[in-house]
Amino acid sequence: MSDRRGAGRGRHEPYFEDDQPEAAPKTRRRGASTARGQAEDPETERAPSKRPPRRQEHRDHEKPRATKPRRSLIGRFFYWSVVLGLWGIIALGVLVAYHASKLPPIDQLAVPKRPPNIAILGSDGTLLANRGETGGREVSLSELPPYLPQAFIAIEDRRFYTHAGIDPIGIARALVRNIMRAGGGMQGGSTLTQQLAKNLFLTQERTASRKIQEAILALWLERKFSKNEILELYLNRVYFGSGAYGVEGAAQKYFGKSARDVTIAEAAILGGLVQSPSRLAPTRNPDAARARASLVLAAMQREGFITDAQMKEALARPADAQKSKTANSVLYAADHIIDRLDDLIGSIEGDLIVTTTLNPMMQAAAEKALTDELTAKGQKFGVSQGAVLAMDPDGAIRAFVGGRNYSESQFDRVTNARRQPGSAFKAFVYLAALEKGLTPDTMREDAPINVKGWQPENYAKDYRGQVTLTEALSQSLNTVAVRLGLEIGPRTVATTAQRLGIRSKLDANASIALGTSAVTPLELVSAYASFANGGVSVEPYVITEVITREGDLLYTRPDASPHQVIDPTILANFNVMMRETVKSGTAKKVDLPGWDAAGKTGTSQDFRDAWFIGYTGALVTGVWLGNDDNSPTKHVAGGSLPVEIWSRFMKQALAKTKPVILPASELPQSDLFSVLGRALFGTQSQNNNAPQKGPLLLQPQMDAPQSQ
Repeated sequence: MSDRRGAGRGRHEPYFEDDQPEAAPKTRRRGASTARGQAEDPETERAPSKRPPRRQEHRDHEKPRATKPRRSLIGRFFYWSVVLGLWGIIALGVLVAYHASKLPPIDQLAVPKRPPNIAILGSDGTLLANRGETGGREVSLSELPPYLPQAFIAIEDRRFYTHAGIDPIGIARALVRNIMRAGGGMQGGSTLTQQLAKNLFLTQERTASRKIQEAILALWLERKFSKNEILELYLNRVYFGSGAYGVEGAAQKYFGKSARDVTIAEAAILGGLVQSPSRLAPTRNPDAARARASLVLAAMQREGFITDAQMKEALARPADAQKSKTANSVLYAADHIIDRLDDLIGSIEGDLIVTTTLNPMMQAAAEKALTDELTAKGQKFGVSQGAVLAMDPDGAIRAFVGGRNYSESQFDRVTNARRQPGSAFKAFVYLAALEKGLTPDTMREDAPINVKGWQPENYAKDYRGQVTLTEALSQSLNTVAVRLGLEIGPRTVATTAQRLGIRSKLDANASIALGTSAVTPLELVSAYASFANGGVSVEPYVITEVITREGDLLYTRPDASPHQVIDPTILANFNVMMRETVKSGTAKKVDLPGWDAAGKTGTSQDFRDAWFIGYTGALVTGVWLGNDDNSPTKHVAGGSLPVEIWSRFMKQALAKTKPVILPASELPQSDLFSVLGRALFGTQSQNNNAPQKGPLLLQPQMDAPQSQ
């Protein structure tokens, strides 16, 4: 018993491969469990093992590992997607909160008031121009044909009535298309509400910050306004290019009609235009505009807004932008009108309708006469700019062309350019002389003159000796004009001009007779109007009525109260002299068959300015040519290009007007016989009773022109 236990505790004999014992004792695993109820077999325990004990011991001591299930690829993707999504939401929330903090508090937000529009109408009711920041009046949704707003919904935001201001589906679609069209143009996912938010509150920059703010504001708009209110706001604020904001301004700009009257094809043009107003403008790129309109029509048909037949008809008869019925130059007049409105009605609070005296036909004719002449001869004669102003003898302005091209230069030369009138100012010298008692037949000497070192010369640099005042005026003799001005007094000449409407400062010196004091075309033409209306004062005007959009009268021109500024008898004699300028003098190139016309040319020093102011009993028109930098022209005189422009315009302007004669009905019988005698026999009255010379007491202006 003891031996067996001792043997059980003894050392095992080493085991070698060569030893082949019959029964190897089985080694008991340390700590082996007997839980299964099997008795330990001492003999078996001492039996030697067939395998190396260390290897067996190692295996006996190794516990089985619990296998941990591996997460699938899809599961891991889902897990990390959730984690990243949560962090993304947190980051987006922080980002939105940050950019929202840059906006005004929501409770303080308000839709900016729409800038007022001023619709400027011609004398016949034709819309000439829209002024203001919109280019057209505000319209309500109920005024528009249903297919017009539907065109915008179909192409820009077909889920407009179902989303809450932002369209996740549209954003995703735009994102996919942008990825697929990498390298091409980017497509946006902005809803109409987002576009409205951008137009109302934000700049046009394309940044992530602006897009976030746009989305925030779109949500606010959706909470504050109904869908139809948002759509109406959008249609009145969206930009269509060429200065037109809103569908009314765009319809007037491109189709010459109200948005209430556009066709389906025209609505498609407008709906497609907002994507890129400059690139898709039908006036600039009609092919691109029509191609875009085709997409709009297809979208409208797909959404059920129009039938297949309506789409086919619109495609078969695409809309074309109409050529403007009004002259581009009318914008000079529009600027002048806006300036005058401030004096007439004060601040402008809402949309206005301004009726004017402008005649659309005359405006277009004046612009064409000027631009055609400058295009044909401007480069040859070194003249780049001009102005044309026409008015009725009572001062109603009919044509107002402030320059060659408004888009290139907005400077208004009719009212703002002060230029030397040259010999066109001599009219006031000779009128003052007649008022001092001289007559058209009064003789004066055409000879060299020296006024304290100043020696004015005639345009042709020759002298005729004794001449009548009529001849001196018609031939624009400088020496006679200077002598006459000094004789009656430069101050008298200045006073006479101011009495007739010249407002610019006049230097009362010897050279005033040659037109060295600068004036504007508006002043000069207004003063000449008194020669055509019987000698009454003239206050030029262009606005006759101003009403609000609702029809409330804000201004109507009061009845004029002119007063006599020229004695009718003196005026009759004066017009005899001025007629001669057109018949045989420096303006003999005037071509106006059937009309009794008169006028005066003017050319300033070194041919810097060339004028012709001519008039009939129905219309007074002035033409100025020159360069804005006051550089000399290449010998452009008043009797050349200005007379040609004047004649071309007047023939068209008066084509349907019955000719009338100039005021001369009160010409005294003695003067009438004198006029007839000169006309029939070339005889001249020898009225030399007036003094031949005046005092040479005033300092002359030394840069006086050699006027014509």
